[in-house]
Amino acid sequence: MKFFLLAFFSLYPFLQVNASTPKSVTCTRTEYREEYIPGTKSSPGYVRNYEIDVEIPCGGEKDNNDCTEGSVIGGILGAGIALSTSRGKDRFWAVPAGGTAGALIGCQVDGG
Repeated sequence: MKFFLLAFFSLYPFLQVNASTPKSVTCTRTEYREEYIPGTKSSPGYVRNYEIDVEIPCGGEKDNNDCTEGSVIGGILGAGIALSTSRGKDRFWAVPAGGTAGALIGCQVDGG
């Protein structure tokens, strides 16, 4: 059980799934337009209607900051610091905890 927990917490930063969206996404919406065409005394005016597609900013875009490098470096540094400062049986929980904490801090430092 201890080995499983050690392996899980040590590999947790690498097991995170990063959903990515395509870089070139164009969102459009259809707008209804009307244009008044003036008339004369013998030919009355009228309204011409049509629809056009307009590009708009896409809503709900995901943050494309990738913090993989920061997580890996932070996890290695955190596990190394925990390994060097702990002794005996404490290493079984200190190294995975240090690696996980280091990965989370590294991701934040990297801009995630």
